Amino acid sequence: MTGVLEHSRRQLMAGMLACAAFVRPAWATGLEDEFEAAAGAIANGIQPPRIPLRDFPIAAFGAVSDGRTDDSAAIARAIAACAEAGGGRILLPGGVTLSGPVRLRSRMELHIPKGARLKFIPEPARYLPPVHTRWEGVELMGYHPLIYAFEEEDIALTGGGIIDGSADDRTWWPWKGPWADRYSDTPEKERQAADRARLFDMAERGVPVAQRVFGEGSRLRPSFFQPYRCRRVLMDGITVEAAPFWQVHPVDCDNVTFRSVACSSHGPNNDGIDPESCNGVLIENCTFDTGDDCIAIKAARNADGRRLARPCENIVVRRCLMKDGHAGVAIGSELTGGVRNVFVHDCRMDSPNLTRALIIKSNSYRGGLIENIHLRRIQAGAVDKAFIQIWMLYEEGEGGGHLPQVSHVSARDCMVGSTERVLIVRGLPQASVRDLQLANIKVGRENKPSVAVDVDLSRLENVVVGGRRWSRNYLRELPGADSIRCDKWAVCR
Repeated sequence: MTGVLEHSRRQLMAGMLACAAFVRPAWATGLEDEFEAAAGAIANGIQPPRIPLRDFPIAAFGAVSDGRTDDSAAIARAIAACAEAGGGRILLPGGVTLSGPVRLRSRMELHIPKGARLKFIPEPARYLPPVHTRWEGVELMGYHPLIYAFEEEDIALTGGGIIDGSADDRTWWPWKGPWADRYSDTPEKERQAADRARLFDMAERGVPVAQRVFGEGSRLRPSFFQPYRCRRVLMDGITVEAAPFWQVHPVDCDNVTFRSVACSSHGPNNDGIDPESCNGVLIENCTFDTGDDCIAIKAARNADGRRLARPCENIVVRRCLMKDGHAGVAIGSELTGGVRNVFVHDCRMDSPNLTRALIIKSNSYRGGLIENIHLRRIQAGAVDKAFIQIWMLYEEGEGGGHLPQVSHVSARDCMVGSTERVLIVRGLPQASVRDLQLANIKVGRENKPSVAVDVDLSRLENVVVGGRRWSRNYLRELPGADSIRCDKWAVCR
């Protein structure tokens, strides 16, 4: 594994150097060329998985795929034979294949062709015994993700088919507790709140991960697809539906590609793609229609983030479509390990149910160094609350001893049809947002005045909102922090 790690670091070095050249407080001639070079170097440096050209059809191992028969044992036999042979492709037929959790091994591709549906059986006991996983930025021994790989290399999930988590208003989702006028009748013992608080307390007290056991009777829902500490991961062409929790959640991985993936799940916490503590991630040509953030870039939470100390870095998001969601792209809120070098370009974001195009969210308990976050050529139709929100009072709010540091955030060549506010930026007096740059942005309609507090706006050029060109004098006259009311989840009114 050490050799693979070193190779991955070398592979990404060119991208990191290009990013370092891009990060500077003033704009200069040729800067857009540097953006393209930095984003291109990251994308081109990401290695695909290496999968042997061998097929293991699950039908040959006894799978029926009739939508009624449990084919878990047949899938397990196919995976075992594939692993013994040194890797290959696990091939599903057309139809509906029912299964319990699936664990992939190195040099293994799970191929779900168009016309095939892999449907998971929603019986929590089947996702035990607990495995090493991460839940809202904190490590634990928890429910087995529906598709999981741990400390493997060369993992792929491909095809034009559907993976279906079978979560709904009867299974998995009610564990959230009251949410969106639903699940208020879930008994207290069936809600996640107590387990969530217990897990976070364990992390703050430094309880070893092996002792943070949340198995039978716990209510911390599993991620759908989670490769953990893996190298060279690909997800291509898959549609995700009815996820119990976060949909796609690579953790501590290097060289990760998501291509033509559709995340279409509207349950609680149904984030689309959440790279966490990863290095080298490409998300391209994907579609998001989600119950939470479309893309959320993370790096662990609070004490665990400081213990693990691994940033999420060198990420390119391009040519994606964001529909419903809390944000097109979110940075955080679990970002204690830091997030840097994020390039989002040529994406379309359009839904009255899309809360923001970009949000960066932290607080003085999370901390985190967030730098070099750049948007280019974003086409946004209707965005509900804000085009860009930077919010340093998320969830726990003030009072922690770990000030977040946000710097080098830019948006250029973007068009927005309508939004409530173009900007909602709330830094901290002791840690203002540094080097926010806006250029060539056109907004058709802004319904309420923007808010920008404790921020250094280092560039403002050709920003036109509702036919009015913004000036520094105009921004200085904007209402202050007391003009806006935001809940702990940074939803502002």
